[in-house]
Amino acid sequence: MTLPTDFYARGVQRLDAAMPEACLLLTARLGVAAIFLQSGRTKVDGLLTISEGTYELFRTEYVLPLISPAVAAHAATYAEHLFPILLLFGLFTRPAALALLGMTLIIQLFVYPDAWPTHLSWAGLLLPLIARGAGKWSVDHRLGGANPPSPLPLREEPSRRRGR
Repeated sequence: MTLPTDFYARGVQRLDAAMPEACLLLTARLGVAAIFLQSGRTKVDGLLTISEGTYELFRTEYVLPLISPAVAAHAATYAEHLFPILLLFGLFTRPAALALLGMTLIIQLFVYPDAWPTHLSWAGLLLPLIARGAGKWSVDHRLGGANPPSPLPLREEPSRRRGR
């Protein structure tokens, strides 16, 4: 007799096999990179010339403690270009994701504290990248030791589940 739990377990095993971790990590990299790169592009004219509107935003709406609006505008704009590009290639993924998570925390704490659902979704994309790295479909993986696997499993192996 086949129990519903057996049917479910077989389905989970098939999904595990059909959806490699590299695909999940690539999706996270591309998704979060798009969010930050699009934001960065709204702050510039041309390639990387910071717009007057950006300076005004950092003087009025994006006010941060202990840092001048001009420095904050430059740091945020360049970070929103550099780190997403690194994520797109899967190069220095963990530091890039950690930097964007730090930026997310600053935005949450000092700029838009009521936007926690949005920021939580960004963190949900960034945390697996920090914990697991870029995955096999990345420059980090091609470089070998540049991005060693984390000792933390993203999910249990199917053989471990059966032993319980």
